[in-house]
Amino acid sequence: MENILDVKTIKGLSETEASERLEKEGYNELPSAKTRSIFAIAFEVMKEPMFLLLVACGALYLILGDVGEALMLLGFVFVVIGITLYQERKTERALEALRDLSSPRALVIRDGQEKRIPGREVARGDILVISEGDRVPADGIVLSSVNLSIDESLLTGESVPVRKVSSEDAVEMIRPGGDDSPCVYSSTLVVQGQAIIRVEGTGIKTEIGKIGKALQTLEPEGTLLQKETGKLVRNLAIAGACLFVIVVVAYGITRGDWLNGFLAGITLAMAILPEEFPVVLTIFLALGAWRISQKNVLTRRMPAIETLGSATVLCVDKTGTLTMNQMSVSQIFTGGEYYNLVAREKENIPENFHELIEFSILASQIDPFDPMEKAIKSLGDMYLSGTEHIHKDWPLVHEYPLSKKLLALSRVWKARDREDYIIAAKGAPEAIADLCHFDEKKFQELLSSITAMANEGLRVLGVAKAPFSEKDLPGEQHDFRFEFLGLIGLSDPVRPSVPDAISECYSAGVRVVMITGDYPGTAQNIARQIGLNQTEKFITGPELERMSETELREKIKDVNIFARVVPEQKLLLVNAFKANGEIVAMTGDGVNDAPALKSAHIGIAMGGRGTDVAREAASLVIVDDDFSSIVQAIKMGRRIFDNIKKAIAYIFAIHVPIAGMSLIPVLLKWPLVLMPVHIVFLELIIDPACSTVFEAEPEEKDVMKRPPRNPKEPLLGARTIGMSLLQGLSVLAIVLGVFVYFFVFRGQSEEEARALSFTTLIVANLGLILTNRSWSRTIIATLMTPNLALWWVLGGAAFFLSLVLYIPVIRGLFKFSFLHTNDLLICFIAGVSSILWFEGLKLINMKKKR
Repeated sequence: MENILDVKTIKGLSETEASERLEKEGYNELPSAKTRSIFAIAFEVMKEPMFLLLVACGALYLILGDVGEALMLLGFVFVVIGITLYQERKTERALEALRDLSSPRALVIRDGQEKRIPGREVARGDILVISEGDRVPADGIVLSSVNLSIDESLLTGESVPVRKVSSEDAVEMIRPGGDDSPCVYSSTLVVQGQAIIRVEGTGIKTEIGKIGKALQTLEPEGTLLQKETGKLVRNLAIAGACLFVIVVVAYGITRGDWLNGFLAGITLAMAILPEEFPVVLTIFLALGAWRISQKNVLTRRMPAIETLGSATVLCVDKTGTLTMNQMSVSQIFTGGEYYNLVAREKENIPENFHELIEFSILASQIDPFDPMEKAIKSLGDMYLSGTEHIHKDWPLVHEYPLSKKLLALSRVWKARDREDYIIAAKGAPEAIADLCHFDEKKFQELLSSITAMANEGLRVLGVAKAPFSEKDLPGEQHDFRFEFLGLIGLSDPVRPSVPDAISECYSAGVRVVMITGDYPGTAQNIARQIGLNQTEKFITGPELERMSETELREKIKDVNIFARVVPEQKLLLVNAFKANGEIVAMTGDGVNDAPALKSAHIGIAMGGRGTDVAREAASLVIVDDDFSSIVQAIKMGRRIFDNIKKAIAYIFAIHVPIAGMSLIPVLLKWPLVLMPVHIVFLELIIDPACSTVFEAEPEEKDVMKRPPRNPKEPLLGARTIGMSLLQGLSVLAIVLGVFVYFFVFRGQSEEEARALSFTTLIVANLGLILTNRSWSRTIIATLMTPNLALWWVLGGAAFFLSLVLYIPVIRGLFKFSFLHTNDLLICFIAGVSSILWFEGLKLINMKKKR
């Protein structure tokens, strides 16, 4: 067994040196999927059905001799490509940001200070601190280690972890494989122990880089939403193709004009094909993941965004998630006497407690990372500094680590003035009592003291000591003759944001369950502080073990506190909640949490203290380990789903009047009202409205005051489709009415009737955007909610419509006539009236809720 270096003696690289090496040698990353070029994206756009239809229309206009129309359509083609390029680049930038965030974290020592950085920023020569559950971020040499074993199966194919040793001499990197090597390799997994590493190779100069492996890139996955809308688009495309054939044949036979028949057919196909659906989903999910990352939550799997709004049970750790993870020693107990450090903050601690503190420090790391050990060290620095109880000159000989069988660790020291060894042990009080061979009576006496401290919300540790005079140390801690010294009670304050976040969960219909390794009393105390429901009930880990699956499923229906639970039991709880029909979100940070995280509908790993194994198994990673960030993610998930639903409903609604005005004139042998150029103009409003206006829409005020969404509920349910159809049909009725009134009854020219109908359709289109921003608040109420993209779309639509109506050349290409102010007023009133019924319905629903 080897000693771990004191990190205080290590300076590491300076930030300047690290920056210079990164600039010269590149970041610590392997070549991943290349970003698509502008030309590649443009080529993909050219393969889209809508683009091919536009090209076909342009070709038809050239055949008909209408060069102006052909050029106009060609111009629109470039505009459509421009919009698509903008959307694609916006999406790719969001994904790049997510890839940067998802880079494994590394703990380095720079300028003598420990700091966590993205793994890609590790430079050659950096000093790394690695421990159990970490992915090694770069190739390096072990300078110092304690009980270090690493799984190198990724490189060697050997599933058995290999033992590592430290090397004080400068050595060269050797090939992976075999025990007792001082070399560690990028992307391998630390399964036991901890170590300090000097980085020798990064990026493509690592062993994994040499054999051509690449980091897994974060890409949008196919989701249930995408499958649902893909099916809808396919069905509508088939319907569009059938109608195209019918229209061409009917137009050609009845009018003898096959070229214009093709034009009418293509127009109808363009009107029916909702090519915005896949665009909306790609952009909303990618940008949604990016927006969630701004709330300190990294999305590793896109389907988690869909599932977030459906979560009914949220299982959370106590330490570090509900609490600050900044422990301090509040109470100590020895010889039947308690001492409250909080109440006597400025007093000196009595002599009879000094030995307990002394051995609790000896049982901890010299320069600890663990919050509890930091608190113990801080206690010693505050009260025992400069006394004979602090032993900075004692060398550490050996360490017996914590294990599943025994929740205690022991450290063996060699005193300067003694021949024998001094052993200090600390851990779970039951384990320490076991090491001290307590009989049942003594254990019950101790248990009453443990319970008393735990009921005050304290995390309780036991401390013991033992001398050992033989030369060879034994293999197990049980072979020492330990003497029980006392108990250390540590407190971890609740995060200030947690009570409000818990309350928000309850109002959103999300049940919060606390799972902790602490005693029931400690858990109940914290539960009362954060406002958890039913704090009087709890189930312990040992009780879980004795329960049958059926009994467990029944018991957990009204229990929100699970205490003394080991990580492996989290999987039992997750599966039991799932069996009860709950949608489960589960937090975790350790290697042993990975199965539960993977089994949960939404696995949530801790980004700060969590291991890479936990992060890889999870769907979400909480960057700051804060419970309120999880609640923000649920709120954001609901917002994203709501906004997708609004955008899809709008697309469905606007395509009804476009398709209707393309088909009805053909059936009734009227002049064509809409031509390809008009459809494309409408797309210039529809596309940005979908991808920017609705995506940027803030969440509804009641988003966290309604029950979780049923995951089986389709995106386009009967109510959504029904309302969208009614919206579309009302717009169609108004626009068709305007055309019939002016063309049929008043006998005005084809160009004037078309201009009036199209202008009315544009106004109604903008009305649909405004009314679909919220299905619960009126347009006037939503205008108070900031959405910069909305004003760009409204202003752009008004500006380009004015160009079409009042610049003679463009007006001629659109086959419009000049419209007067009175005409515009008629169009405005008609367009607005098409959505008034929906606004009235909102007011009725609002009155009912009151």
